[in-house]
Amino acid sequence: MKHITQAIALNKLVAHPDNPNVMSDATFRKLVRNIERTGLYEPIVVRPHPDEKDHSATADKFQIINGHHRVKALERLGRKEADCVIWDVDDEQTSILLTTLNRLAGSDTLAKKIELLKKLTERMGTAQLAKLLPQTAKQIERLTNLKLSISPIKAQAEQFAIPIVFFVTKQQQEIIENAIETAAGGTRNDKQSKAQRRAVAITEIAGQFMEGEKCRM
Repeated sequence: MKHITQAIALNKLVAHPDNPNVMSDATFRKLVRNIERTGLYEPIVVRPHPDEKDHSATADKFQIINGHHRVKALERLGRKEADCVIWDVDDEQTSILLTTLNRLAGSDTLAKKIELLKKLTERMGTAQLAKLLPQTAKQIERLTNLKLSISPIKAQAEQFAIPIVFFVTKQQQEIIENAIETAAGGTRNDKQSKAQRRAVAITEIAGQFMEGEKCRM
C-alpha cells in the first residue's frame, strides 16, 4: 500500500500501548495553542490496527505510530478528524519507528535562531511568544540578549552544555563519584557551580586516561 494522507475520525485512532514519548503539561498546552492559532499540524502517522482484518485505508481502526499528543490536542480543541499518513508497516517496523520518530533531528544554528526569536518578540512580545514556543520567557530573553561574536563563544558555551546520560550499577556509581570528588578537589573554583566543577573533573579524568593510553602505544 502506498503512503497516502487522508482525514480520519479521531474515534478511529487508537494509541499504541508501547509509545514511550511523554510531554509535560506546559508543553502540551503550547501545542494546543499552536494548533488553535494556526490550524496547522504535522499529519499523524498511523497504520491499520493489527487487530483489523482490513489492512487498507478503509479500516475501521488505526493505530497511532507518531502524533499521540497531536491527537490529544485535537480532541481538546473539539476536532472530529485528523489528517493522517497511513503506513503499511509490521510490528517490528512499528517498534523501531516508535523509538526513532520525533527523536532523530538536526540542531539549530544559534545565530539564526536568535535572529528569528528577535523578529518574533518584536511582533508578539516575549510573554506571548513563550506561550507558543518550547522555551520559557526567561530563556527567550537570555537568547535574544546574547551578543554573538565571530570567534567561538567561550563564556556562553556552558549555557548550551551537552548532556551525557549513561546508567551504572551502585558499585560503579560509588567509584565514579569518588574519582570525581578527588579530581574536583584539585580544581576548586568558587565561580563555578557544582555541576560545572564535576564536568571539569570528568574531563580531567578522561584526559589523564587518554594520556596514559598514548604512553602505552
